[in-house]
Amino acid sequence: MSGEQARLAKQPRASLGQRALGLLVRWEMVLFLLLIGVFVLNSNLSPVFLTQRNLLNATFSFMERAIMALPMMLIIISGEIDISVAGIIALSATAMGLASEAGASIPVMILVALATGLAAGLLNAFIVLRFRVPSIAVTIGSMSLFRGVSWAILGNQAISGYPRELAQLGQGTVGNTMIPMPLVMFACLALVFGIVLHRTGIGRTIFAIGNNATATQFSGIPVDRYKAVLFALNGLVAGFAAVLLTSRILSTRPNIAMAWELEVVTLVVLGGVAITGGKGSIIGVVLSIFVTGYLRFGLSLINVPSQVIGIITGLLLVGAIILPGVFEHYSNKLILGKQLKPLEPQRE
Repeated sequence: MSGEQARLAKQPRASLGQRALGLLVRWEMVLFLLLIGVFVLNSNLSPVFLTQRNLLNATFSFMERAIMALPMMLIIISGEIDISVAGIIALSATAMGLASEAGASIPVMILVALATGLAAGLLNAFIVLRFRVPSIAVTIGSMSLFRGVSWAILGNQAISGYPRELAQLGQGTVGNTMIPMPLVMFACLALVFGIVLHRTGIGRTIFAIGNNATATQFSGIPVDRYKAVLFALNGLVAGFAAVLLTSRILSTRPNIAMAWELEVVTLVVLGGVAITGGKGSIIGVVLSIFVTGYLRFGLSLINVPSQVIGIITGLLLVGAIILPGVFEHYSNKLILGKQLKPLEPQRE
């Protein structure tokens, strides 16, 4: 063993108690405790909250945003952001409505919505990567563009008259159970996204891009290609969310999914994904989805005004940006024990 290795071996190691305490202050554990707190609080405020039927039915109201949080998680980890997701939903739903009015079948309507979302995502990717414009600036503009096209087509009108069979996607349950179909779709997608992010080379590359895109590019990885795929995937999933939302409410208006972009970003950042990129986990995002979803559901049961719920959502976003870094800092200190002392140079 060299002198350098010997000195490193003498550095203090964390005890089992320190490691356990460090895990307790991890952000995912904080979110889990918050979820328990939401259940305890809401069950005391409303006697009808903690029932199996209500808990399952509540997921209908936030599964579209939950599904949208999955590709948004990948984009933010890669160091980018897409503020246009709600506009893509509106545009995709409008295209789906026009296809319905033209007499298209349900599979064709779904394909139209998915293709519209994919095209919108590719447009974002082209502008961001071709002209080297920050993604936040591009997608703020495209957000207005996509929703503006929807307003131009529909005006104050609504498209309805969708076939009742379409409702099975957004309103149906699995077999004879009470398990909502959108919840099952979200669970399957979350599993796939989690495996890709944490168990494949693609996920490791996304983390690397978020930490240092320039170094990743010099290592021979096509960074722009990865980012283009992520923007396209985000648009595609937004089109799928438009299908679920349309099938749930069976109508399309240009103000559909209004202001959802901030809610989706809140879900991702509250889940511990660093807004600067390079950090995040699927477990944290899933926990944040259910924390915010059941918090909003419980507040609505006791007739809290939507403006107050909006204020709470804003506070969650601010806290989500600040707190995960704080908890990670103290978690690392507790796991490592006391700060490592700087190594003294060896004497000749």
